[in-house]
Amino acid sequence: MEVDLNCDLGESFGVYKLGNDQEMMKYITSANIACGFHAGDPITMREAVLLALSNGVSIGAHPGLADLRGFGRRNIHISPKDAYHDVIYQIGALEAFVKSEGGVLRHVKSHGALYNLCAEDEALSEAVAEAVYRVNPDLYLYGLSGGKLIDAGRKLGLKTVNEVFADRAYLENGTLAPRHMEGAVINDENTSIHQVLQLVLEKRVKTIKGIEIPIQVDSICLHGDGNKALEMAKLISSTLKNKGVILKPSY
Repeated sequence: MEVDLNCDLGESFGVYKLGNDQEMMKYITSANIACGFHAGDPITMREAVLLALSNGVSIGAHPGLADLRGFGRRNIHISPKDAYHDVIYQIGALEAFVKSEGGVLRHVKSHGALYNLCAEDEALSEAVAEAVYRVNPDLYLYGLSGGKLIDAGRKLGLKTVNEVFADRAYLENGTLAPRHMEGAVINDENTSIHQVLQLVLEKRVKTIKGIEIPIQVDSICLHGDGNKALEMAKLISSTLKNKGVILKPSY
């Protein structure tokens, strides 16, 4: 059994430092690197790329809404046309750093509010998928497992990656519980580990209301900005390996 363990990284900005990219790279197989819209800056992007390359971690672009103040997690209206251009712009920015250091950009995973909107908005999903396809049809497209973005990517012939979350609760329709909802973010290590094992080994997840639903799992996401992100990465990595699960990139 194989699964990808990915993490959103490179999310510092200027003098503001977020997460521990250097240590997180030791426990993940794929890194989604911020491209300057919700977080990240040129120096941070290059440093994250270098860390990924030195640790043998697959590199992906992590485009988000132009929302530094809200860290890309506010539901700001964006048209499909704007999303298309913004995603191309951000992929291009990160790919330049990857190429300049001798690496290869492998995937794209949208961030925060853009990610959640794409899970349910067909037109927005089609715009984002089209942007990825136009840049490079060989890129893998990450999206919420069973969401609209996965469907849009498949229609274009993109290789898609069904993503699930170690630290987020689910609703009955398979989407993530909104962050403002009590219990939406899982901070308890035992609860998170139990969810990961159920996701990977049983292809099921218990929703925030206690109802179990089926779910496809290609990659598990860890949030690099969490208070216990590094500890959780270590624990999830070791737990899965002890269960005989092979951690490897999706490509």
